[in-house]
Amino acid sequence: MTIHRPGLPADLPDPELLWARWALNAVVRATTAKEGDGVHRTGVWIDDEGLHLDDCGCTWWTFSPMGEGRYVLYGEDESSGCKWYEPPVDMLAGGPGWLPYEELRDRLSGNELGCVYWYENGAWGRAPYPGDLDDDGLDCGMSRFVDRGEALGLLADLVAYDRPAAEILMAAAEERRLTPELLAAHVVAEDRGDPDLPAMVRALRRTALERGPGAGQLQR
Repeated sequence: MTIHRPGLPADLPDPELLWARWALNAVVRATTAKEGDGVHRTGVWIDDEGLHLDDCGCTWWTFSPMGEGRYVLYGEDESSGCKWYEPPVDMLAGGPGWLPYEELRDRLSGNELGCVYWYENGAWGRAPYPGDLDDDGLDCGMSRFVDRGEALGLLADLVAYDRPAAEILMAAAEERRLTPELLAAHVVAEDRGDPDLPAMVRALRRTALERGPGAGQLQR
């Protein structure tokens, strides 16, 4: 699936599909040690706010379910030109009233925000962009989860027998039937040893990927 530069709302898949792929990555990478990192955490993880990605360098993202079938996706990749455009793009223009404005405005005030997308009534939306804006960072930031092949590739170092195991886990996540038993059977630690199954199960409970359709709609 191609993401344009700058991104278009139609470039993003159904939010529950995006949730499943991102959440699976958070589950298989969960460790007890990383759970204690708090606000300084990097990598891919889930908490009460939703899903996170932070490489401690050029890209960070948050994907939050807002209830009633609504989601918000926001973050920054160094490729985004929104905040550098003159005048800076108003990334909140046209946003619905349920967006987490306090968090978003705080990010804006710190010059940390690259783009904001929201989902409601069956469609993604974002603020209007100037016609000559080159990029908003959506492609570099989110293609890893939007493109299924890239999402599978992210699992390569953490599955017991490479592509077949990744396919099994991905299908289970997308169909909301991921279980601790599947994780125990197919996931290995980065050193190819035993994974931290208790931490993975705790993350799995947050994702609700074993509970059927609509599982991504955690309540804030």
